[in-house]
Amino acid sequence: MEKKNYVGIDVSKGTLDVAVHGQQEHWSFANDTSGISKAVSMLKELSPEIVALEATGGYEVPLAAELGISGVPTAVVNPRQIRDFARSAGILAKTDILDARIIARFAAKMEPAPRAVPDAEVQELGAIIARRRQVVEMLTAEKNRLGSAMKPVKPRIKAHIAWLQKELEGINTSLQQKVKDSPIWREKDELLQSVPGVGPNLSITLLAEMPELGTPNRKKAAALIGVAPLNRDSGTLRGKRTTWGGRRTVRSALYMATLVATRHNPVIRDFYQRLCAEGKPKKVALTACMRKLLTILNAMLKNSTVWNPKIAQLTSPCS
Repeated sequence: MEKKNYVGIDVSKGTLDVAVHGQQEHWSFANDTSGISKAVSMLKELSPEIVALEATGGYEVPLAAELGISGVPTAVVNPRQIRDFARSAGILAKTDILDARIIARFAAKMEPAPRAVPDAEVQELGAIIARRRQVVEMLTAEKNRLGSAMKPVKPRIKAHIAWLQKELEGINTSLQQKVKDSPIWREKDELLQSVPGVGPNLSITLLAEMPELGTPNRKKAAALIGVAPLNRDSGTLRGKRTTWGGRRTVRSALYMATLVATRHNPVIRDFYQRLCAEGKPKKVALTACMRKLLTILNAMLKNSTVWNPKIAQLTSPCS
């Protein structure tokens, strides 16, 4: 029987450390154009079953993209999964080579599914959205500081707030232009924003950070952003279900849109009020509404249909 190769790569800003499960030998490459080219060539010769690497704040993107283009099956894994896996195996030490071997072991035991790397346009849109999120956070922090700031520094804070607001306007303009320049994105954006409660922020966030929306079934879509109810039947917890994990930035944008929808979207508003009348806690009801809104948006993109309250009324977030 032909031996299967499972590869783990520890990615840092300057280095790519490569290990194959079950082998002592390891390789190190520079995390630059030349190093990535050498690493990809070596991995193509290995014909691995899967190459696993951690998401490391963007340092993994060039390598993952080159592996995808070269047809090497690649999985970008949440670092928390790797840390939990290492702890469960009793591995507490941490070096670059050891991390690569742990990732390779994780790949062999868990066999994560390969995931397509977003194309360049989606990556650019995601980068702009990430910058927008940073500016909004800085703007909020500065406004909070202004209230308790001493008189000598208030003018400086106000000047910074004015600059951040101008920067935010420029970013918003760039996002809108990016969507308008793409016929596919423009069509999806129009479909999404036809739903009462869905504005540019959620629409563009979904386009950039959940490009597969419209493809998965409703349960998988809910799990992807962390609004799927998961069983916790353990110890004294029986019949309890909670939501966790998923894509935090998408979940945050969906939460804000759902708050608006519970007031202005007749389908979501009626659903929310019915759950509250049945005695559901407001937080539980709101999470169910988030799931229902996501289910509606997923179905709309799948079928390329605009908002229709009669059809939306029939969608179930639980089925």
